[in-house]
Amino acid sequence: MKVFKRLLIIVPAILVLVIGFVVLSSYFEHRDLIAEEKELYPAPGQLVDVDDGQLHIYAEGEGDNTLVFMSGLGTSSPFYDFKPLFDELTEDNRIVVIERAGYGWSEITSTGRDLDTVLAESRQALAEIGESGPYTLIPHSLAGMEAIYWAQSYPGEVERIVGLDPLIPEYYEQDEDRDNPLSPLVTFLARSGLMRQQEGVCENMPVIEKGYLNDEEMEAACAIFMRRLMTKNMWEEYRSLDDNSQLVLNGPGLEVPFYAFISGQGEELWIDTLEDYADMSFTLDAGHYIHLDETELIGEKITEIIETDDITF
Repeated sequence: MKVFKRLLIIVPAILVLVIGFVVLSSYFEHRDLIAEEKELYPAPGQLVDVDDGQLHIYAEGEGDNTLVFMSGLGTSSPFYDFKPLFDELTEDNRIVVIERAGYGWSEITSTGRDLDTVLAESRQALAEIGESGPYTLIPHSLAGMEAIYWAQSYPGEVERIVGLDPLIPEYYEQDEDRDNPLSPLVTFLARSGLMRQQEGVCENMPVIEKGYLNDEEMEAACAIFMRRLMTKNMWEEYRSLDDNSQLVLNGPGLEVPFYAFISGQGEELWIDTLEDYADMSFTLDAGHYIHLDETELIGEKITEIIETDDITF
């Protein structure tokens, strides 16, 4: 019995030590790999200083219209996520991709994710690289909130909003079954580096899953995925949704056109609310990453919208 009791203490203790050793080893290896990957895959755009760190902002193309792409919650690499779509639009337009704090090549910061802070950082980053409005804002998902708030706060800087299955506060306030898209377990696996042990995990990135990237781009996107999966800034964005939604709801009405490409695979409340809110909406048989399911069509229709502020289907 004495031996048995000792084993009940010793065996769990050994297991804890072994698990701790594995996690710590994985973590330090993960940090070393991140340092190597930063050298191997430098930012394609510019890193600009904002109040608490640096944001990555990518710009290319020339034209009378500047299109600003804004990513959804948890999209680890906005640059690669939007690349198939902005490639359709760079010939005749200036395109800009803003990677918020904690996304892509941008740094993880300690600033809050209230809309005033997020918008101030976006505007500061644009100013730092010499961009000026008015802009056509192209937000995906969560970024719909920031785009609407931008137009409410600085209507002279926004010409129109073209949402890619965008989140609007009218939906958020009615949704009684809100699911947290961020997972504590996945967050732990990402930050400890244990995620790297999961073979093929990067293939879950929609832009890779749908076959848009070549081998070199996939390697770079995967490196970003490993260090920008469910960062603390993403978690703070999720926790700030209640306050941000109320802020937009209590703001003035939009003075600019709001267009929306809507995922027909979403729930009925999502579709109905967006169709009611938008000046013009287009519901497509596509998933939430609608710009990767209907890239060519959406590129053509955005061009139509820019040229005529109208659209036909």
